[in-house]
Amino acid sequence: MTKYINILKVLLFAAVLMSVGAAPAWTQAPPTTTGKPLPRFVSLRADEVNLRTGPGVRYPVDWVYQRKNLPVEVIAEFGTWRKVRDVQGSQGWVHQSMLSSRRMFVVTGQLRTIRKRDDSKSPPIAKLEPNVVGELKQCPDGTGWCKIGVDGFEGWLRRVEFWGVYPRETIK
Repeated sequence: MTKYINILKVLLFAAVLMSVGAAPAWTQAPPTTTGKPLPRFVSLRADEVNLRTGPGVRYPVDWVYQRKNLPVEVIAEFGTWRKVRDVQGSQGWVHQSMLSSRRMFVVTGQLRTIRKRDDSKSPPIAKLEPNVVGELKQCPDGTGWCKIGVDGFEGWLRRVEFWGVYPRETIK
């Protein structure tokens, strides 16, 4: 009986080794192909962008984004493909040609107030509803505020009120 158990252990170990060796190359963390830092924020370049289950057109489309300028976070690279994560945490692969380096943000939580200056007592300029997408103009180092633009309105919004910038990231 012990002999059969040892044989089963060896076979199981061999099967695990074979399955690890057979894993697709993109599941192993390759070095970045662009030399740009990971993770990093970018935005969608088009009104329709396919989110695929793997890095190539042979992989099925898992989701179709229908929102140009939506910010996404690049978390991996494989050739011309970028693995991205969106504000809701969904992940998948997008071709690099469908991404832009333009920095955008999306309002999270509740109704948010754009302020004239980077101060919570500054006069309000406009109110933004959740899921509104806008452009990041500037995020000074050491502040909790970013200068933003949405539909002709320009002002300041606290970093904790939107998604699309890292807590200590500087944007000039």
